[in-house]
Amino acid sequence: MTLTRAWNWFSGAPLHILAILLIAVISQKLGGRAIERGVGRLGEADFVPGPKRNLTRQKERAKTAASLLRSTATGTIWVVAGTMILSELGLNLGPIVASAGILGVALGLGAQTLVRDLLSGIFMLVEDQYGVGDVIDALEVKGIVESVGLRITTIRSEDGTLWYLRNGEILKIGNKSQPKH
Repeated sequence: MTLTRAWNWFSGAPLHILAILLIAVISQKLGGRAIERGVGRLGEADFVPGPKRNLTRQKERAKTAASLLRSTATGTIWVVAGTMILSELGLNLGPIVASAGILGVALGLGAQTLVRDLLSGIFMLVEDQYGVGDVIDALEVKGIVESVGLRITTIRSEDGTLWYLRNGEILKIGNKSQPKH
């Protein structure tokens, strides 16, 4: 009798939660692999034939895009899994979703600069304005790009200072490393 009662309890919410977690982990692994393969192929594709083609730079851009896509996929998978688990535990998600909407509006208004920085970083990467190792002039900073992120670009100036520039604030940039046409 006790074994039957234990199985009846386990076959309800605990089994559903375990299945949700298992599906989330598998989805994350498969999604990450699919993103790596797809973007890896894009990194080696011949989009710019001829002497202007820079395969190393193209691979770096693809690696950055893969990282962004993987993080987005992982976040989405775990938010969905989390809400499904909360639902299995009997939590009413209606008020949480309504609160999240209001909180989202408040965060959206407060995070405008963050969104601007991220969008600028995405466009900067897509347009290949500069990359790691390029010599650039940005704002009042002149130097070599040490790292390029979606939100921040770091530049080492000639005097050794490491500058952190938010991508949304870079309105004008000069790249001395871009080859002439």
